[in-house]
Amino acid sequence: MSSDERFKGCHFPKCVVLQVVYYYLRFALSYRDIEELMQDRNVDVDHATIQRWVTKYGPKLEKQFRKKKSPVGSSWRMDETYIKVKGKWYYLYRAVDKDGQTIDFLFTKHRDTKAAKRFFKKAIRANGVPEKITIDGSAANNAAIEEINKEMEKPIIIRQVKYLNNIIEQDHRFIKRITRPMLGFKSFNSARSTLAGIELVHMLRKGQSTDPAAQHKTMFEQFCALAG
Repeated sequence: MSSDERFKGCHFPKCVVLQVVYYYLRFALSYRDIEELMQDRNVDVDHATIQRWVTKYGPKLEKQFRKKKSPVGSSWRMDETYIKVKGKWYYLYRAVDKDGQTIDFLFTKHRDTKAAKRFFKKAIRANGVPEKITIDGSAANNAAIEEINKEMEKPIIIRQVKYLNNIIEQDHRFIKRITRPMLGFKSFNSARSTLAGIELVHMLRKGQSTDPAAQHKTMFEQFCALAG
């Protein structure tokens, strides 16, 4: 999709849209915080408009980034964390490699073998089959990999070693720090869209772009470049 198609019908300059979306996905700010920040810059944009932009453009930019995402290692660390939606807890499945590079993520309503298998299938489609996956003591996660292994010529090694998963537990902290001021999402779909954008910025922060020009750009410049 072209840049013109992505921003068609928006009554603000693209640079303004990208700035406020980036602020929300990168920093622990509320929509009203950003509304106030933009007012200080003589840009009158309502917090509800900012919310629409975040949920609309975050996933689209994350999809663009996947085309430039650097390869990850073959030793994965996987875990899930909790995200609140309308007072109810849902689950964000995430995995990083041994160097802390983000492999993939999946936001789900359930925490069970079916959800874990969906996550692993998604991660494998995008990143290839890992040599080994380290998980916590979750029986559902273990069962999901066992089911996938039935389809493999060479099975994935399953490790359940808690201290090896510290790296993914630490990585959750960035996501939680950004979502904490949000005080809970209003819908599952808005949470899923926003989390895609947060994960995108987190990957930019880790330097996971294969774009040769990325090393000469700030994170915000890389973010804007995804919009064309």
